[in-house]
Amino acid sequence: MTSPLSNQVPAAIVPPKLAAILYDLDGTLVNTDPLHFQVWQAMLREFGLDIDEAFYQTKISGRLNPAIVQDLLPYLSPAEQQQFIQQKESRFREQSPQLTPLRGLEKVMQWATEHGLKQGVVTNAPTENVYHVLKALHLEETFDQVVIADVLGIGKPDPTPYSHALKQFSLSPKQAIAFEDSPSGMRSAVAAGIPTIGIASTHDPETLYSLGAMLVVPDFAAAELWQWLRTTVNRF
Repeated sequence: MTSPLSNQVPAAIVPPKLAAILYDLDGTLVNTDPLHFQVWQAMLREFGLDIDEAFYQTKISGRLNPAIVQDLLPYLSPAEQQQFIQQKESRFREQSPQLTPLRGLEKVMQWATEHGLKQGVVTNAPTENVYHVLKALHLEETFDQVVIADVLGIGKPDPTPYSHALKQFSLSPKQAIAFEDSPSGMRSAVAAGIPTIGIASTHDPETLYSLGAMLVVPDFAAAELWQWLRTTVNRF
């Protein structure tokens, strides 16, 4: 049986003219999920809730913090929920210097620059985390725009974050591609009409394909990804 990661690169779904690449942050630029999981697990255990990785993937990964805490700790007051969130993210940032970019990311970003493509980040991560992680990855000055759900006022899975990024670049959905690792992010990008490539760093390829990914790869170094990128550029 052929692995979903080794499926042939789809030839039919190609942007009419590639002009921008939009990247999710957590799980896409960098695999932060193991670190987020450790922090969530430790903090929720203090409240008598012991979670495993399967719980994290289905109930936490890719979602906005207020919604997560409201679901898991509904008896906390709004002020207590906010305090919990701030403490959780503070613990995450304390450990973030150990993070490294996902394999092949630097090569893709260099390729995009050489081909004159705009590049942006579209993320549900808290604002302070976004810039902290980008700095840890030495990417704080790299992107043409950074769209943050906290600032925008609405997050994934709503398509608004990606639609906003397209508007800022004055592009149609088919002039961009998005890279996403989570179900909420995949739903957001696909609903915005953007051809989306799944990064299977945090979820099964089957899940990402079922949500509309045109291609799923393990990371940015995958041969299937490079075949697709080179074919796309060579069409023009």
